[in-house]
This record gives sequence, structure tokens and C-alpha cells, in this order.
Amino acid sequence: MLHIRDLVVTYGAATALDGVSLDVEAGEMVALVGPNGAGKTTTLNAISGVVPTASGTIENGGRSAQVPEGRQLFADLSVDDNLRLGAWRMPRRDRNTERVYAVMPDLRPLRRQRAGLLSGGQQQMVAIGRALMARPDVLLIDELSLGLAPLIAARLIEHLREINRDEGTTILLVEQEVDLAFDLCSRAYVIEAGRVVAEGPTDVLRADPQLAAIYLGTAMTRSETP
Repeated sequence: MLHIRDLVVTYGAATALDGVSLDVEAGEMVALVGPNGAGKTTTLNAISGVVPTASGTIENGGRSAQVPEGRQLFADLSVDDNLRLGAWRMPRRDRNTERVYAVMPDLRPLRRQRAGLLSGGQQQMVAIGRALMARPDVLLIDELSLGLAPLIAARLIEHLREINRDEGTTILLVEQEVDLAFDLCSRAYVIEAGRVVAEGPTDVLRADPQLAAIYLGTAMTRSETP
């Protein structure tokens, strides 16, 4: 579904991505993790065309939509209007928000509520729903759990499992909370200083103490031996 080869992105004289390669097959849920400033967001922005690439190739076998870091909702617009903005390029017949409310029913009673008055978790659901309105084959999610309580983040993870299972949507997740990302995804790439330094099944990566200590910080506590 998504194949990236030797991707290079520069910001002036600085190299943000230095030969990144990764693959996400149709129907997979794959995580991209690593420390702050590693190039995770830049990778998603390059896939979405938000930032230009200096070299390398991006082959996307379907339509992609991105859930940006920080949600980036229109605070004064209603939930329903924010959702509809995700479908602005779609034919009018495909702008019905009922599909999103069926996936995330907690949003239905809030459809007329101003987005800026919602909780962080509710806003993140709207951001995911807005991306789903574009009917993507690949959902790119940047920092799902940012600023959210663990229980709220866990609820969002369940929504993503349902979206993947019921809609067949492929997911590439960028996430600081590595345990959360690894609970959702079966495979992961670890990026550091603009380069992929490790990849493989998440259970294997989780169990590697050296990898956790060097690249993943203290988030990998479940892999520690008592």
C-alpha cells in the first residue's frame, strides 16, 4: 500500500530525513517511533505532500489522509462542520457525517457543539473523524496520545482497531508513547536523527533492552525484567 525508498528531506542546510525507507502493506497497522526531533512528523508530512522531498520515492497505492499533531481543528466551528471539511474534495453525496458517527458514536451527541469546547480526547476523535471523511486507504496519525490521559488514549486505540478491522483502513502511527503504539501495531520502525535504525515485529523490538535504552527511553518499561 505504501512504499518509501531512500527518502531525503531537507530544511535549508539541515537534513531532516536521510535515506528513510519503509513499507506498509494493505490492512497493516505499523508504528513509527523514536525520540523527539527524529524525523517522524517529517516522514508523515512528506507522504502527505506537506513538505517537498529532495530525493527518494514515495509509492502510495491508495488515498491517504493525515491526522496532524495537535489536532488543528477549527475551534469556532461545530463538530459536524469540522468533519465535513475533511470531505471538501469529495462529491457532495460522500460528505455525509453519519459514517463517522457510526464508527465513533460518542461524537454523535456533540455534533452541534463547538470543537473548541470539547475535551482533548473528544477533539482527537474529531480529528480522526475528519480524516476518515476523505475515505482514505491509508490513515496517517501523528501523536495520537499527545496531552491525553492514558485511559482516553486507550479508548482511541480501540477505535483505531475497529477502523482497521471494519473499514480495512491501513494505519501508519507516529507516537511518543511506545508501549501504546506497540500495543496497537504488529510492526514498527524506529527512527533516529532522520534514519531508520531498527525495524521488525513489535514484540521483538519491545524485548530488545539495548534498543529500548538507546532509542526509546523509559517508555519500554514492560520489557524490563523485575
